[in-house]
Amino acid sequence: MGSGIEMTMNGESTGVRADLKGGGPQYGGKALRTFSQSLFFNIFRLAAVVCGLALLIITGFILYHGLPAISWEFLTQAPRESMTAGGIMPCIVGTIVLSYGALLVALPWGVATAIYLSEYATPGRTVRIIRLGINNLAGVPSVVFGLFGLSLFVIFFHFGESVLAGVCTLAAYILPLVIGASEEALRAVPQTYREASLALGATKFQTIFRVVLPASLPGILTGSILALGRAAGETAAIMFTAAVFFTPELPKSLFDSVMALPYHIYVLATAGTEIEKTRPLQYGTALVLIVLVLGMNTVAIWLRARLQRKR
Repeated sequence: MGSGIEMTMNGESTGVRADLKGGGPQYGGKALRTFSQSLFFNIFRLAAVVCGLALLIITGFILYHGLPAISWEFLTQAPRESMTAGGIMPCIVGTIVLSYGALLVALPWGVATAIYLSEYATPGRTVRIIRLGINNLAGVPSVVFGLFGLSLFVIFFHFGESVLAGVCTLAAYILPLVIGASEEALRAVPQTYREASLALGATKFQTIFRVVLPASLPGILTGSILALGRAAGETAAIMFTAAVFFTPELPKSLFDSVMALPYHIYVLATAGTEIEKTRPLQYGTALVLIVLVLGMNTVAIWLRARLQRKR
């Protein structure tokens, strides 16, 4: 009896050793998982490298062709001689006005909508329909927003081709992005913050505006950074509502039309009278647009980091 048990145990241990030496099922499964993990990690690394190289190539190409066009005259004067000479100062001012104006309009509406969806709305069909509409709006082409702004703000409200019409159109364009980012930032605030505030006697309104909103502000600013860059580089949404082919004057009111960097690039590349002659100006304008967007994003990132340190 005892010898039989010993033989069985010895047989099992021998079999286990044989499985380990011969690469049994467990060993083979672990090796397969390790290989799969390594394979997918390498694919992800390759994707990151490809994206980084593409960014470096595009940036380097624009720097190589656009840097010779950059000068003090180019940055401080208006275009002249059928836009084959001069600078892009009205375009820079117009882009800044349109971008920050759109953010100032979209941010309050977007945050208010996110607060309603996150803090007040009862889950159900209505909320699902609202979120579905927001997600669909985020995927609508910008030219559709441009036609929407043309029919509503330019024609129906009689704003004309103006800064105000362009700002409202761009605000509608970036609104889904602001709502989505703000709602995610509000949801990321721990529920214990709300419970502690309510337990101390604060109302729900006070809890949202004194506890939840300040805690979610860095995340909301992250969405604002993305929205700002999206608005600054947009062409189709402003070509029908705010941007014009040429105007040497800076906007003096909300009802004046403006030049903008992305539309100016489009004009120089497609509708100019001497396209080849303006080629250096095209690359120079593109370089200025990249630097301008990077600068605006840097300011927003610095502000977000400062708010995070204060927490």
